[in-house]
Amino acid sequence: MDSSVDLTIRPAAQADVLAVFRIERAVFPQPWPFSAIERCLDAPAFLVAERAGEIVGYVIGDVTPNHGRDIGHVKDLAVAPDARRQGLGRALLARALSRFAAAGATIAKLEVRATNAAALSLYRDVGFEVLRRLPRYYGDGDDALVMVLDVPEWRERHRSDSNG
Repeated sequence: MDSSVDLTIRPAAQADVLAVFRIERAVFPQPWPFSAIERCLDAPAFLVAERAGEIVGYVIGDVTPNHGRDIGHVKDLAVAPDARRQGLGRALLARALSRFAAAGATIAKLEVRATNAAALSLYRDVGFEVLRRLPRYYGDGDDALVMVLDVPEWRERHRSDSNG
């Protein structure tokens, strides 16, 4: 079954914030507050995945100027539990990376729980590499891994994959 046929990935709107917040609470042990999600509405890569009128996933990413090497930061990415294992996280991440590239970012970074095997597998598969470990990064004491990706290299590889 190709679940992407009826899937739309689009910029998030105010009307999507509650659905995003509900997924955030269902997925993460320490969810972002509603107000933090709402404050990200202007972020260049705050995107939602919508299927049959329902928000089933989202990504929040922004771009920060950094001395000519702008950095795209994937701040949050989640897929509703009943919509997992269908490629939605990968599709959202790819769209965010494309947004970073369009905004001129040369590096993408993210932080991920060192114990989140599914996310680590996705990020490694896309091309992210571990830069360093942040001990006790999360409020519950879990470590985070900072992962980075060369955006122009990813973009070139992505072009090659879609042309071949």
